[in-house]
Amino acid sequence: MPFQFAFLAPGGDFDLAFAMLLVFGSAKLLAELAERVHLPGIVGGLLAGILIGPSGFGLIKYNDLLHALAELGVMFLLFQVGLHIKTSDLLKVGRTAMLVAILGVIVPFLLGWAIMQGAGHPQIESIFMGAAMVATSVGITAEVLASKGLLSHQTSRVILAAAVIDDVLGLLVLAVVSSMGEGRGVDLAGLATSAVVSALFVGAMVKFGSPTANFVMPKLLARLRSQEAEFAVAFSFLFLMAMLASYSGVAAIIGAFLAGLALSETIGKRTHTLSSGAAELMVPFFLASIGLQMDLSVFLNPGVFALGMAILVAAVLSKALGCGLGAYSMGLKDATRVGIGMVPRGEVGMVIAQVGLVKGAISQEAYGVAVFMAVATTIVAPPMLSYVYKDLAHPSPEPDPEELGSPTHLG
Repeated sequence: MPFQFAFLAPGGDFDLAFAMLLVFGSAKLLAELAERVHLPGIVGGLLAGILIGPSGFGLIKYNDLLHALAELGVMFLLFQVGLHIKTSDLLKVGRTAMLVAILGVIVPFLLGWAIMQGAGHPQIESIFMGAAMVATSVGITAEVLASKGLLSHQTSRVILAAAVIDDVLGLLVLAVVSSMGEGRGVDLAGLATSAVVSALFVGAMVKFGSPTANFVMPKLLARLRSQEAEFAVAFSFLFLMAMLASYSGVAAIIGAFLAGLALSETIGKRTHTLSSGAAELMVPFFLASIGLQMDLSVFLNPGVFALGMAILVAAVLSKALGCGLGAYSMGLKDATRVGIGMVPRGEVGMVIAQVGLVKGAISQEAYGVAVFMAVATTIVAPPMLSYVYKDLAHPSPEPDPEELGSPTHLG
């Protein structure tokens, strides 16, 4: 029987330090090994979670503390990404991003539903599986693009903008299927209110965030005397935006991205460097946490294994083709990059599956398939991204002491 190490056991400081070492050290070690065999470093971080988690040696359990560290990791990552994107560049691709996001919700939902129906599963379980396939995990794609110095490329801007819209649409889908799982009708008035509030929050931040920050930040910093005042203000703004995003019905990580976007033309190189360091510390916990949530034991059943493989293939193809079709006006090569960039699922898909399990709408096997799909797409997408961007990718340079603040490799 594998040793089950409680992540924060009553044992005190030693247990906490050991757990931090286990997660951070294994993620960084496997990231190094992945790079040595020409795979993206984040694949190693994801595999580290599988290796030390219940599907591997069972050394550690995913719990509330690790979840909090993972949330901080992806928030810091998306804030860092936002700092390297100009609002004007994002607005230029708005129409294409909207089409990419809409098709990236419709096609996966229908394909997931159809596969489950074809396999003889109940209607409500089929709907939950389709819903679990709709939302893109922007953190994974953003990390790959950042590590290759590609955040300024047009396709990267389309992916990031589409992922923000995708997140809003995914949460609306969650509201609908949650109501169905409880046997209630869809609350159209409540759904419309949520959609309007979420859209207004995102739209207002994209439109007015940067001009407001450009006006307020210099005046505020002129009154502050602490050594790292700009960093303190920037990260306070990050947490404020994450809180407001959650309150408005949008994921906290989208708030973090919008905070970085608003500050991208304002903050200096020193704060860029400090935020890169914070992301470098915390992102491994985000990557490992995804692998820790995978439980491969459900696939000992051949039927569940076959269903899992079918759902995984459908999850990859539905985003690649659906989102790629939405970006077809950019040309076949760039449309392919956008489609592959939207493949990773992650947190929203697992939340939808968890809701379905708690409400008794899906079985344990279907839940395992949904989680497997969310984790596996985050593992297969980075090598695919590396391939479709291979003629453009160039690793980010090490920061010069006189020019700190350039994008760094976060994996």
